[in-house]
Amino acid sequence: MMSEELSLAAMYRILRKSGGERVSEEAAEELSRILEEIGVRIARDAAQLAVFAKRKTIRAEDVRMAAKRYMAQVSGT
Repeated sequence: MMSEELSLAAMYRILRKSGGERVSEEAAEELSRILEEIGVRIARDAAQLAVFAKRKTIRAEDVRMAAKRYMAQVSGT
């Protein structure tokens, strides 16, 4: 079993809210792995934005900007 930062219970809830009547443990684990990977990428970019702004604190605006940049990169725009 792998150690997860994002709880499987939260992944089950997300998958059920998205319309899944039944959710396998493997699906919940995979969603957790993918979301953690995306979160780490966004967090790294947010940290860089804070550094560029000469701050030690990552702010919500850094996270929002990093998320927008990630989404633009993924969507190809």
